[in-house]
Amino acid sequence: MSDAPGGKLWWRSLEEAADGPELAALLARQYPSQAEAWIDPLRRRDFLRLMAASLALGGLASCSSQPREEIVPYVHAPENLVPGKPLFYATALALGGLGTGVLVESHLGRPTKVEGNPLHPASLGATDVFAQAAVLGLYDPDRSQALTYVGAIRPWSEFLAVLRSARGVARARRGAGLRILTETVTSPTLAAELAAVLHDFPEARWHQWEPAGRDTARAGARLAFGEDADTRYALADADVIVALDADFLGCGPAHLRSVREFAARRRPDGRGMNRLYVVESGLTPTGARADHRLPCRAGEVEDVARALAAALGVAGAGGAPPAADARWVAAVARDLAAHRGRSAVIPGEQQPAVVHALAHAINAALGNVGKTVVHTAPVEARPEDQLASLRALTADMDAGRVELLLVLGGNPVYTAPADVPFAAALAKVPLRVHLGLYADETAELCHWHVPEAHPLEAWGDVRAYDGTVTIQQPLIAPLYGGRSALELLAAFGERPERGGREIVREHWQGARPGADFEAAWRRWLHDGVVPGTALAPKTVAVRPDVLRAAPRAAGAGLEVVFRPDPTLHDGRFANNAWLEELPKPITSVTWDNPVLLGPAAAERLGVASEDEVELEHGGRKVRAPVFVVPGHADGSLTVLLGHGRRRAGRVGTGVGFDAYGLRTADAPWIADGVTLRRTGRRRPLATVQHHHRMEGRDVVRTLTVGEHEAHAEPEVSLYPSVAYPGHRWGMAIDLSTCVGCNACVVACQAENNVPVVGRTEVLRGREMHWLRVDSYHAGESANPETHFMPVPCMQCENAPCEVVCPVEATVHSAEGLNDMVYNRCVGTRYCSNNCPYKVRRFNFFQYADWETESLVALRNPDVSVRSRGVMEKCTYCVQRITHARIRAEEESRPIRDGELVTACQQACPAEAIVFGDLNDPQSRVVKLKAEARSYALLEELNTRPRTTYLAAVKNPNPELAT
Repeated sequence: MSDAPGGKLWWRSLEEAADGPELAALLARQYPSQAEAWIDPLRRRDFLRLMAASLALGGLASCSSQPREEIVPYVHAPENLVPGKPLFYATALALGGLGTGVLVESHLGRPTKVEGNPLHPASLGATDVFAQAAVLGLYDPDRSQALTYVGAIRPWSEFLAVLRSARGVARARRGAGLRILTETVTSPTLAAELAAVLHDFPEARWHQWEPAGRDTARAGARLAFGEDADTRYALADADVIVALDADFLGCGPAHLRSVREFAARRRPDGRGMNRLYVVESGLTPTGARADHRLPCRAGEVEDVARALAAALGVAGAGGAPPAADARWVAAVARDLAAHRGRSAVIPGEQQPAVVHALAHAINAALGNVGKTVVHTAPVEARPEDQLASLRALTADMDAGRVELLLVLGGNPVYTAPADVPFAAALAKVPLRVHLGLYADETAELCHWHVPEAHPLEAWGDVRAYDGTVTIQQPLIAPLYGGRSALELLAAFGERPERGGREIVREHWQGARPGADFEAAWRRWLHDGVVPGTALAPKTVAVRPDVLRAAPRAAGAGLEVVFRPDPTLHDGRFANNAWLEELPKPITSVTWDNPVLLGPAAAERLGVASEDEVELEHGGRKVRAPVFVVPGHADGSLTVLLGHGRRRAGRVGTGVGFDAYGLRTADAPWIADGVTLRRTGRRRPLATVQHHHRMEGRDVVRTLTVGEHEAHAEPEVSLYPSVAYPGHRWGMAIDLSTCVGCNACVVACQAENNVPVVGRTEVLRGREMHWLRVDSYHAGESANPETHFMPVPCMQCENAPCEVVCPVEATVHSAEGLNDMVYNRCVGTRYCSNNCPYKVRRFNFFQYADWETESLVALRNPDVSVRSRGVMEKCTYCVQRITHARIRAEEESRPIRDGELVTACQQACPAEAIVFGDLNDPQSRVVKLKAEARSYALLEELNTRPRTTYLAAVKNPNPELAT
């Protein structure tokens, strides 16, 4: 805990806030003494003998040799391919059917890093954790590597013959018995191919299923408008935002753009700060950024929405919030009314259709439509109720009406609701074909499994949240002979020999005919967007009888809330080690998905963090550990989907518990009447929230609008003053805008070849991330004020680590960077002990995988791969500094401000991280450091860090300020 100058007591966990014996026991477990970690209790003489041997062999252990590699030169070098100079290609990565434009870095034909595409409306140059981890998914050695029939490897020609025979049978029956199951499809080319199949086989059926789909949003639009419509939010123009259980800063179809637009209005720079109100059950990144947050059960959000609508004059809204919330709702309603046309009410995707309809009605009543709220036609190629579609397919399979099923991506055997017997019905289909990246739970029950090409290996196209199309181009030939959904459908069609590029080009030649198609095609590939494809605004009207339905009945007992995992999504990324080890926002849990509940519920139920419990709903039971988190509504439990996989690969199989076992079709997101029972056992959780503590020092600083606080650095120092006449690099991090998404953490990992260590090592406090994002709370645990703080190496001018290193492995460069010379390091770890920021990492073991061949191609060749026994840390991406210096020297010019971007800065959707030259008075970083709210972390220690922070600014409503 830390007592800030403003009088707030900051804490990182409930155990730390209580400061009881539980914290001491937890820290003792996570920070064992070396004897406890390595050896059994010894006599003094034996211990000294072992220590002497360790010192004698220390040099050998810390200088292990690099693996031997064969180097073969080009006979004829490819054109435009220069070793050491990466190329970038524009493409898109899809999640939930919606594309995010990216630029992929390629070294000699090897994709190694993903960045955001500044020209793409859904990216704006930023990325999320899934895009950053895509390259690890590409090189995953556990991906399907062969086409199989009932587990046995078969050639493509044999599969093609079976497919052609099935096509003949289907044609004779006009497609009766043919079913195609896909995930959400927005691809114009894939939609056209599917339409062609349905035209040739009119009795066939195409179904879509995605567990984290937008069925409730679609149903809400139909309820409000009587027709399908998508809704977009222009948050850059919104002065007041109300989120009804909507984590729009943490996930969603346009969350990168939402974060960018929201963050642009969180800086006290003269534009005027926005104000955010959040109603939610569990603390989310959006709730953490709220100026006012109201925790309530997820099932009670409808009551709050109805009361808000009624206060704003929406006819038929009815309902009333609990008495404790009436003042909050009244103040929010007055604030919205004062900002008509400059506000936005956003419903959560997991909320029922009526909440979406209420939000639409409120936005219409406030005059927000056409300004901050825009409706369009659906971006999906064929909008439908996906749950109903899955049920219909299951019924057809169970009744024997399906003879051939093509599953094009997805894993419905794992993700189907527990009360939809998809797996049992699937077994009754005579011929089952599965296309997927992994031999997963669905592939296990299919006859044929076809390896799917990774998105970075395949041609295709995809629409963004606003309809903008990107042509997906491959960065590398399929590593394992994978096929795309387009190519598999082509194999079922009249021209089975067509490749993905030919299919996509033919479609767009028909869609955009003209003599200049070749030039346009090249421009589309270069820019990563097809101009003129965004969906136009659509005029819709809220039906007058939309809210006549009776309010929901109060839920009984505990409710369980299902959410996609912030790092694994619906489970498709379960075998991605970067994402498994990435700390989840708020909880900082890795390698698990505990049951989340608030402190009041935990006390009432008699459970504590890491207690194992059994959840039961509708006769279905699962067991999982508990994790008590601040800010969680009483009477509500949250479970994360995507864990408990049986066939995910060597990394993800058996990690966590399968929450789909409780999820039913009738209550896919919120289920009442759940019972919780203690089992009497405990299951340790690999959470990093207690790691790298700064022992009660002042860390987070906050202000409200209009407040200013200046912090001068100490001038007296025992260190000699050093001048850096050339470049003097520094960084500023704005705590007002950081949303804790952790994209910067994965970006740093991908850029710098940072290895994963696994669950056991994380439990020992040995994670290797060079950058961490801490969560700090203040106030009551039931509804605390929360802030995120990214913590890289501070690059201290007066570096405490340097004076204690006996071999000068950590030294200052000519530009003032605190460098690590790996070849000098002998692993004393004195530097880590003397670092007050706890940002240095020691690789106790050889965490980097040098044996798996495919992972060799993954690594950034500009950054050395460390062996065991050396200290690692953030370097401000010194390799990028070197590249920028070389480019500037080649062009005989200085390095421009903004030209040099670190990996964490480039990934950040909030633009919270700014890097630049402190010797350039016009640089953005210098201007940020000159702001009144700029401060240095632990500046009283006189380390003079190059990385500084801008205090977080809140914009509270005076009516609710207490």
